[in-house]
Amino acid sequence: MTDLLTTVGGLTITDRFFATRSMTESLASPLTAEDQTVQSMPDVSPTKWHRAHTTWFFETFLLVPSLAGYRPFHPEYGYLFNSYYEGVGARYPRHDRGQLSRPGIAEIADYRVHVDEGMARLLEDPGCGSCTDLVELGIQHEQQHQELLLMDIKHVLSRNPLLPAYDAVRLPRPGAAGETTWTEHPEGTYQVGHSGPGFCFDNELPCHREYLAPFALADQPVTCGEWLDFMADGGYHRPELWLSDGWATVQAEGWEHPLYWVRSQRDGTFSEFTLGGPTPVNPAQPVCHVSYYEADAFARWSGLRLPTEVEWEVAAAGCPLVGHFLDHTKLHPTPVDGGPTGCTPFGNIWQWTSSAYSPYPGFTPAPGTVGEYNGKFMVNQYVLRGGSCVTPPDHVRASYRNFFPPSARWAFTGLRMARNG
Repeated sequence: MTDLLTTVGGLTITDRFFATRSMTESLASPLTAEDQTVQSMPDVSPTKWHRAHTTWFFETFLLVPSLAGYRPFHPEYGYLFNSYYEGVGARYPRHDRGQLSRPGIAEIADYRVHVDEGMARLLEDPGCGSCTDLVELGIQHEQQHQELLLMDIKHVLSRNPLLPAYDAVRLPRPGAAGETTWTEHPEGTYQVGHSGPGFCFDNELPCHREYLAPFALADQPVTCGEWLDFMADGGYHRPELWLSDGWATVQAEGWEHPLYWVRSQRDGTFSEFTLGGPTPVNPAQPVCHVSYYEADAFARWSGLRLPTEVEWEVAAAGCPLVGHFLDHTKLHPTPVDGGPTGCTPFGNIWQWTSSAYSPYPGFTPAPGTVGEYNGKFMVNQYVLRGGSCVTPPDHVRASYRNFFPPSARWAFTGLRMARNG
C-alpha cells in the first residue's frame, strides 16, 4: 500500500482521494433526482445510495475514530448507508433502498461536502500516516461503486418504456467479427496473486505458486456474432448444454438471449439497450451481460472451455491494459484488437472463469471490521477477471479478483475461451 508521500500516476493520495470523489459526482451528474432514487431490483442500489454509502465509509472508518472533534453529519446515516458491515451495527434492508425518498440528492451532496472537508483536515494531519492504508481502501472501494453506479443505473433506465439514455455515447457501426486467434502457454509452475508495490485487496493475497498443464487462451473475447450463432443453433433450448442449476434458471426466467437484447418483431434482428440508449447489436463487439451459466453453456456448445482464474492471470501477467476503461464516450464494450504476440488483452468486459471464488492458500482477512470486505463472500460465487468498459482504469490489474453469483447478468460480464494445450 502507500504512505502520504507516495504517488500513483503522479498523484499523491490526497490528490487521488479528491479526484475519486469528484469522479463519482461527475458520473451522477447526468441523472435527475428521480433517476437517482429508483431501485429496479434487489441487487440494484439507487445512485444516491452509492453516493452516500461511499461517504459513509470514510466517515465511519476514518473520521469518527481518527479526527479529533469530528461530528457525524447525521445520527441516522450510519443505519441508512451501511451495506453489510455487521461489526459497526444494524443497517437498512438492501432490497428496500429504493423506498427512501429522503434524504434527497441535495442533502447527500451536503453530506459528501461535510465528509470531504473532514477528510481534508485528516489528510493534512502529520499523524495520519498510520491511517493511509484505510484511505487507500476507501478510494478503491469508491471506485468499485463508480462501476456499480453505472451498472445499476443501466438496469434502472432499461426498465423505463421510454428507454432513456444515461448520456451521449458514441459506438462503432456494426461490423463483422474478427477471426479468433490463440496464444499458447507452456506447462509449468507459476506465481499467482499480487506481489510488489501498489494496492491490492486482501483476496489477492498471499502470492503463491500454482502448477498449470499447457493451455491456450483466445486472443479476443467471445463476440456477439458468435453468440448469435449459439442462439441460432438452439443454445437456449438444449438442456444437454447446461448445468442443472443453469437450465432451471433459464426455464424459470425465460432467457432467450443476453440481458438487454430485444428481438425486432418486424424482421427478427436484435438491438440492445446501452447507456446511450438502444442500438443494433454489433456482431464484432464482445458479448456482454451474460451469466456464468450462459458462459458455461456456450463453452460446452463450442467444444472449448472457460479458463481457470489462474490460467487467465498467467496469460495476462505483464500485458498492457488494452481496452476502453471508463471512457465516457463509450461506456459499452467495443471490439478489441489482439495484443502483442504472447499477450492476451484485458478487453472491455469482465470475463467469467471456471473458478469458484475461494481463498488462496494461507489467506487471512484484513484485521478489524474491514475484514468483512471480501472474505465472507467466498461461497456460491465465481471469479471474473479483466475489468470492463465501466471500470476505472487505475482500478484494473492482472491479479484483481472480481466475483458474482453464477446467475448474475446486470454486470458488464462476458467470456473468453480456453482450450487444453
